[in-house]
Amino acid sequence: MSRMAGKVALITGAGNGMGRSHAVRLAEEGADIIALDLPGAAADLAETARLVGEAGRRAAVGAADVRDLAAVQAGVDAGVAELGRLDVVVANAGVCDNPGPAWTIDAPVWQRSLDINLTGVWHTVKAAAPSIGADGGSVVIVSSTAGMKAVAGAAHYSASKHAVIGLMRTLANELGPRSIRVNALLPGAVGTAMTLNPATFARLRPDLADPTAEDVMEVLARNHLLPVPWVESADVSNALLFLVSDEARYITGTELVVDAGLTQKV
Repeated sequence: MSRMAGKVALITGAGNGMGRSHAVRLAEEGADIIALDLPGAAADLAETARLVGEAGRRAAVGAADVRDLAAVQAGVDAGVAELGRLDVVVANAGVCDNPGPAWTIDAPVWQRSLDINLTGVWHTVKAAAPSIGADGGSVVIVSSTAGMKAVAGAAHYSASKHAVIGLMRTLANELGPRSIRVNALLPGAVGTAMTLNPATFARLRPDLADPTAEDVMEVLARNHLLPVPWVESADVSNALLFLVSDEARYITGTELVVDAGLTQKV
């Protein structure tokens, strides 16, 4: 397949989870990858690079916390210098937790969520957009169904994911004249560590002493129109591929939801 032939895509949070899935899927379609993740994630990034290489493409990896604009800028610049161009920006890095009602959230916990999920997205686009060439390109901001539906117990997360949709709409207006499309991708529950972890299991099944993923499947499935507990990273990556490909060349300023019907469940 070659829907991304000759393109270079930047992905933050590319060391694991959806970020790695996005990197591999775009590489399978012909893209070279600039993969950024936290300092200390070198082993994870090396595995992402290995998988990109297995797909026959090149990967330039870099350590950058999206809260650190200078580090993101350095990672972007190094990747573009190594791979020669930039066509696609995927602002994927994010954090999620459920600390409790809004008025009980500690200020540092609140700030961390906004610094990564909102300001980190702005840093990513600020650093990368000037490197997108005259032929234009595509920016995808990974929001969440929490960006269009309230999430009790995670006000900081929901606020940050709502905010990046507003940022996306503004960027679509600002970058459109440069033929750069900007859209948001809104996954629901995805079968990664952000959903499948002991803290989430305990929150969903407080009746059990040590719940597992199998124990929460029925609870999660109740939230969906389709009879599944979560979507897979590959499903989100396929949606991403569509948004950044020429098949979506006139789609900008919109949100694509991949949630098995979570946001429409009544």
